[in-house]
Amino acid sequence: MIKKVISLCFVFAFALILCGFATPYSSDEKPENKIEGKIVYNKKKHSITLSWPAFGSSGNYTITRGGSHLASDFVAVGSTSKMAFTDNKPNSNKYENYYKVTRNDITIVISLENQIFGSNMYFYDRKYEKAETAKNEINSHFSKIGLGGPNGEWTTKRQAYYFKPNVNGQTYDVGGSGSASSPEANSIELGFYSHIGGLGRVPSDVKLGSIFTRPHLSGGANATCTFWRSVENVEVMRDFSWTVSQSTSARRLLIESTSKYISDIGNTNFWGSGGFIADTHYTSDRPNWKGQRQWYTRNTVFPSGSGDMGGSYNMVWQGCVNPPQSDEKNSPVLTAPIIREKPFLFIDKDGEYKVFVPAWQKDRVGVSWSATDMGKGKIQDLVAEWYVAKEGDTDVEINNALKAGKNVFFTPGHYSLNTPIQVNRKDAILLGAGIASVTLEPTEKNTWGCIYADDKDGIIIAGLLMDSFNSTTYQVRIGAEGAKADHAVDPILLTDITCRVGGVQSKNIQIQVAMQINSNNVVGDHFWLWRADHGSQKGGDLRWVRDRCRNGLIVTGNDVTLYGLFVEHFQEYEVLWLGERGRTYFFQNEPPYDAPNQASWSSQNGKVDGYAAFKVANTVKEHHSIGMGSYAVMTGTDGNVNKKNGFEAPNKPNVIVEKMCTTRFAGSGNIQNVINGTGGSTATGVKRVAVYNNGEGAQPFDEEFTLPSKESYPVYISMEK
Repeated sequence: MIKKVISLCFVFAFALILCGFATPYSSDEKPENKIEGKIVYNKKKHSITLSWPAFGSSGNYTITRGGSHLASDFVAVGSTSKMAFTDNKPNSNKYENYYKVTRNDITIVISLENQIFGSNMYFYDRKYEKAETAKNEINSHFSKIGLGGPNGEWTTKRQAYYFKPNVNGQTYDVGGSGSASSPEANSIELGFYSHIGGLGRVPSDVKLGSIFTRPHLSGGANATCTFWRSVENVEVMRDFSWTVSQSTSARRLLIESTSKYISDIGNTNFWGSGGFIADTHYTSDRPNWKGQRQWYTRNTVFPSGSGDMGGSYNMVWQGCVNPPQSDEKNSPVLTAPIIREKPFLFIDKDGEYKVFVPAWQKDRVGVSWSATDMGKGKIQDLVAEWYVAKEGDTDVEINNALKAGKNVFFTPGHYSLNTPIQVNRKDAILLGAGIASVTLEPTEKNTWGCIYADDKDGIIIAGLLMDSFNSTTYQVRIGAEGAKADHAVDPILLTDITCRVGGVQSKNIQIQVAMQINSNNVVGDHFWLWRADHGSQKGGDLRWVRDRCRNGLIVTGNDVTLYGLFVEHFQEYEVLWLGERGRTYFFQNEPPYDAPNQASWSSQNGKVDGYAAFKVANTVKEHHSIGMGSYAVMTGTDGNVNKKNGFEAPNKPNVIVEKMCTTRFAGSGNIQNVINGTGGSTATGVKRVAVYNNGEGAQPFDEEFTLPSKESYPVYISMEK
């Protein structure tokens, strides 16, 4: 076991070096020019009228119809010399009508789904397609548009693949054998910025065969840069090999069978840097996270058993049925004290697109759904209650939709803003698909952030990646400074959120804090807040002065609960907690690689080497965090940069920090203590502290913290009071 841990450390260090050689994609990618038609459905007559601009040189336009965009059969329905056509006998479900309009050698496809959701969402229907059709298209995207290799890491392409419920016992499984990584498995390979979603009410409504995520480093063995992808609301019949690291989400799944290792690449010689699974039921096999440093698993059901489920340093199992036994690396937590699952798109019994918004639950164990029941919550009609944003939509259009009382569904895309999205009413929802990106390029006008949310009940922000190609005060701000409202009855939910500072752009970026939570009663369910350690900027001193961001997360609100918190490489306290009764379940961190010298990276008025990864301010009286990992990778330095404490907290009886772990993966610098001067240095290996709540260490020096102020806001933004 000792040899295994040592070898993994060398492997992890090598992985980090390899990550730095990824070449970013250009941020100037332009979508292909396409001829777009229009479609109008007449409900009273049950007819569909098509129209299109002129194309081709001569002859009539011929029209054929299929039940989906990849239907096996398209039947002829008409021919016309005009640029419009009415189908008086379409398929009974209006969404099951895809028309090909052809003239000469040019064909365009027109459908209601494409008109509503745009060209970056792909819909599959087993009623009209062969089992292998969806797999073949998704895998062709993986190989042809750079979603699997290093360039895919920085592409602006976004895509979501939605599967309609199976009918008549059919599945989307093409059949196969072996682990998902083997060619014989016939797996769907999911790449960068890609999402798989089932459109049923429960996961078993959509049955897929095998899903695999392929790392692109070290010949497919290194998953430390396998980011930005998600899957939800499907059943996996054969194998689920989720070979990933940060900013990857697997939710609401039924997994009938899985290979021994959740990150199987055909053998056990792989390594990864964490991930997130929630609301999932494994029915037959206990998976193994061997090869992963850490992992967060919430409200998941496993078959009974007592064997090791893998992981090297920090594994948190919260609200799970049959989790591993508690030991130095495994931290079972009995319940999720307050949780609301992420909303999702589905097709209701009436054939219409809806969004299911799950209800809040307290002290939950296990999944939120059953074999026949989608769970407690509310159903919203997509067309009537939502604004469907498509790539190219502006902040003006999005903010106007919010002001008009609409929620916003972001189809996959790269959304450029001039002003922040302003979430300024109760129960407003922002829901992204396909790792939709909210960015601040190409204009220079927005210097305040991507999303500002007011201090209102029930706001939900989910499934979005925030980029900053310009300098900003925040990327995400929840509640104005001094927010005081009590949201205990209807908290604010933030789920599957990524904030990215640097990596893509090659200009000077100055940000004060990636995310600040000022509101009370906020629940965060899976964040990756990341000041990029690789990408367009060179490492070392140059990145230190050009990609600047003080803090990943500042919490001033009370009663904030966070599940699955990943925060890395920020230049001061990566998490600064000032609110009361905060709770964090699982924390993963690496310090900045690139501090040039100790003088430039010292805290507490220069008295302390480095900055703690997770800082609970001395003013806080009550706090609880469990499952906390911080790993030293200080490579872009003069060789003499250290961090005194991985974690810092006041010596107070109701401030409790449990199951902390520090180690060193690469570089000469060390984390010299786990918490408050105790626990030992990573210079001599992995260090762990089971619980710190008795004040045996030295309390940090008192400090005043420089936080963003109301003066940061532009005059033209009117935040509702």
